[in-house]
Order: sequence, then C-alpha cells, then structure tokens
Amino acid sequence: MEFLNRSIKLKYFLLLNAFLFCTALGNNYSYNWIVKEINFTRLCSTKKILTINGMFPGPALHVHKGDTLVVNVQNNANYNITLHWHGVKQPRNPWSDGPEYITQCPIKPGANFSYEIIFSSEEGTLWWHAHSDWSRATVHGPIFVYPKAGTTYPFPKPHAEFPVVMASWNKGDVMEIIQDALATGGEPNQSDAFTINGQPGDLYPCSKPGTFKAVVDYGKTYLLRVINAILNEEMFLALANHTLTVVGMDGAYIKPLETSYIMITPGQTMDVLVTANQSPSHYYLAARAYAGLVYDNTTTTAIFQYNGSYTAPKTPTFPNLPNYTDIDAATNFTTQFKALASKEHPIDVPKSVDKRIIITISLNTIACASNSCDGPNNSSLASSLNNISFVSPEIDILQAYYRRLKGVYDTDFPREPPYVFNYTADVVPDDYLTPEINGTKVLILKHNSSVEIVFQGTNVLASAENHPMHLHGFNFYVVGSGFGNFDNETDPKTYNLVDPPEMNTVGVPTSGWAAIRFKADNPGVWFMHCHLEKHASWGMETVVIVRNGKTEATGLRRPPPYLNPC
Repeated sequence: MEFLNRSIKLKYFLLLNAFLFCTALGNNYSYNWIVKEINFTRLCSTKKILTINGMFPGPALHVHKGDTLVVNVQNNANYNITLHWHGVKQPRNPWSDGPEYITQCPIKPGANFSYEIIFSSEEGTLWWHAHSDWSRATVHGPIFVYPKAGTTYPFPKPHAEFPVVMASWNKGDVMEIIQDALATGGEPNQSDAFTINGQPGDLYPCSKPGTFKAVVDYGKTYLLRVINAILNEEMFLALANHTLTVVGMDGAYIKPLETSYIMITPGQTMDVLVTANQSPSHYYLAARAYAGLVYDNTTTTAIFQYNGSYTAPKTPTFPNLPNYTDIDAATNFTTQFKALASKEHPIDVPKSVDKRIIITISLNTIACASNSCDGPNNSSLASSLNNISFVSPEIDILQAYYRRLKGVYDTDFPREPPYVFNYTADVVPDDYLTPEINGTKVLILKHNSSVEIVFQGTNVLASAENHPMHLHGFNFYVVGSGFGNFDNETDPKTYNLVDPPEMNTVGVPTSGWAAIRFKADNPGVWFMHCHLEKHASWGMETVVIVRNGKTEATGLRRPPPYLNPC
C-alpha cells in the first residue's frame, strides 16, 4: 500500500517505538493482542502498568473506510479488562462495543475474547481504549481510518503523519487511586504528568531524553492525528510559531479551521495539518489543561524538529498557550466547527425531530455513614444525569435485553429533568445536592426515530466545568450550544441545521448547554457517559437502547458464539 511504501513514514513510526502496524486494505483482518503488566519508568520512578502487547500507548490500527477487523484479546494480567473502539459505530453489533457490564462481561484474568470491529462511514482519526475501571489510563491506542482505495483526502495529501496521543501519568497505581477515592468518597488524586506518545517531555524530571520528536522537512505539510486519551482534563495544545489547520474531528471531516491552538476534550480526536514553513530549528508542541475544579497544572511537550544544517537552540521555542481558565479561548475555538458537507462527504442532519430529550448534568453528594467520608460536609461525591446516579448491574445490559431477563435494568430514564430550577445560578440550593435515585435506568428509542438531546450543565455543588459527553454506536450532529439555561422557545432558532459538525463526543460548556441530533438507526444497547473518568465513576452515565427495525437487516445481530461469563 502507498502509505506503507513511503519510507519516511515508516521512519517516523519506528521513532515512536510504541506503535504496532496493523494494516488492512480489504474486508477482514485479524490481530492477536495480549494484555499484560510491564515495568515502565517515568518521572524518575518505575512501576508496573497494564498494557496491550507491552506498549504504551498501545498498538495502532491502520484501516481503510469500510474494513472489518477481528482483534483477539488474551488477558494475561491480574485485572478484568474490556476494550472499546471509540467512535466506531459498529452497525447492529454492540456485542463488540466493549463497556463492561453494559455490552459485555469483562475478560477475566486468563480468559480471552474476540472483538469484531465493523467500520462503516468513519474516516479520519479514532482510537481504542479499555472500558473497565480506570485501566484506559495506559490501555489505549490510535485508529487511523484512511479513505477507501481509489479515493483520497478532501485536502492535499500530507507528506507524512504523526500520532499525537495525549495521556495521563500517575506515579501511583491508577486502579488503587480510583478504588481508594470511591472508598473514602473524596476526589481521586490528580495525575502527576501528561504525556505525548507515552513521554512526559522536557519540563518533567528525568524525562528529557525520551521526549517525542517529530522530524520534518522545510516546506512539507504534515498531518497530526491528535487524540485526547487523558483521564480527567480537557487540553489546550499549540505548536510554537506554526499555524494549525483542523480538517477533521471524531472520524469526520470539517471545513478547514486555521488556528494558533486547539482545545480538545477527553474522548475527542482531531486531524490537524501543519506546514513546516518556519526557520529550521526546534519548536515545542505543548499541551496543558483547560481547568476544571481539580486539575493537573503541569505541561507536556514534544519537539517539532527540522531537518538540515543549523545550530539547534538550547531550548526550543515555546508556544503561546491559553491560560488554564481562559473560557473565551475555549469557546472561540469550539464554536467555529462546521461540517465539510461536500458532495463526497455529505451530512444528513435531522431537520425536525420525533423526540426531544433534555438531560441535566450534575455533580452531587451522597450521605455517608457516620458522616466520615472525604467529600463536602463529610459526604461522598457522586454525579448524575437527570438526577439519576447510574449503577452498573452484575450482568451486562445487552445480554439482559437480548434474552429478555427481568430485574437487571429499568426502562424509565426520564426524558426531561425531574426538577426545574435555575440550573446555572451562581448558588444552587442544597435541595438538589443528592441524586433522586441510584440505579440502572435506560432510555428507550424507537428505531429510525429522529432524536434531539439537550445536555444542560448545572452548577449543583458549584460544579462549573465542562462535561465531554460521549455516545457509543453513533455519530451525532452538534446543532447548537450556549451559556446559561436552555430556552426551549428561543434557542432552537439559533441551531445550525446546514453544516453542523459530526462528532461522537461533545464538550458541554461550563454553566451552559449543548444540543445534538441523530437518527436512531443503529439497533442495540449503547452507553452514554461523561468522558471525564472520575465523573463516570461517580455515576454520570446512562444507557440508550434502540429498538429493532421491522426487518432482519434493521435488527440487532445475533450474539457471537462465545460470550465471557460474568
């Protein structure tokens, strides 16, 4: 294949020493992955981390639009594991979607499972990650979805490409960190560093020798495939002295957007073009958090290094990153996205909807025995959607739905908030601190119905921060967003129904709302959750079940021959 025949590309990927080529140019290809614990040294200390094939980040999948892959996963570690193919819609095939106790029981130590990954309309950059506890901290990797054979990008083909996988690094064991936090009811320890392609970068102790370097030629254009795999922080990212042109998001193309920085939420991916048109030297590619209530305030770096004869600077030039709390910078960037909406890459946003659902997003507290927990007022921290804090069942919901097992979940997830109040007031009464229900409630949608969901942020617990909401099984169109409380009469008049961006993860603005639309044409059981890992751990989740259509071709596929037991 052409992208493998380019020796320069191969050289750059070998420099990573952390990615495995898994190329596919056809219909079906199989790969064998092994989950195992490996010693890694970062920040002057060594610890065991969970990996796929001993790699951090894990192996990269290279596919073409419409391919199907089978990934056989053997769990040789001491933890349960599942894998999710983030942004892959998996038509009619939630059996391989991955979230534990939602679409499958976990792969236990010593067991295995074969995932069938069905690509359809996705094109661009996606990623895969573990979907069990906090194991995705180190168990994740990129998916590069190339155009079908005989077609090309909707922009001039780049000279080469680099993955830019941002992740969290904790000196402690991440599984113990979240388990301790859930046991005590308080905030989990924040990460000690961020990484780019597995390396923290020059600004951290003991990290300079491993800093990732992208070696470029003057005058050539490169494609950066940016993935935010970080656990709990949205990120600003910039390349010193260079203009970035964003051309894709979440496996779909957008109208080219020139910018000096990007802001990307956990779960999101971006395709970014950059031309090496500055004086040959070394330039920092740097990233730091767009602040939440508690966040890692460190900065990770990689180096954009020009080929040629010149005197390298003692310190690479540093970019002008927005400040941690620069809400204007975040808003100005995210509100500019528009779908490419071309003849070759059309969109199909519903112009009207059969059902509008409004979901409030809140951080909460739950009373703790003897008032002895580490949350506010000695309570335990929690979170909710429409005042329901999600509880995972003991058997996966997909099997319960398919086999019509009773008592596993309830079908009455509310389609509007149970309480109406000033959601984004500076001070919200304590009456709304405690979730109404801790339970397993799902949202049922009729097949092929046109759906609008409005995510309404709240300031319960003074929790003014963004929430990246991710829906499995679908790309959706982000038709509107704003600050304050959503107005059912006036705000829909401001919607973009011409060229709204197509995403799978949307950042709901701080003290604001975001509206998405999609056609419920993918039957099955699909997880919907905040992609800030601590919020998901506290219950900011639900499940969407799309009923079967009237034909076999519009119904849920049968389960695979083997399913892991719970």
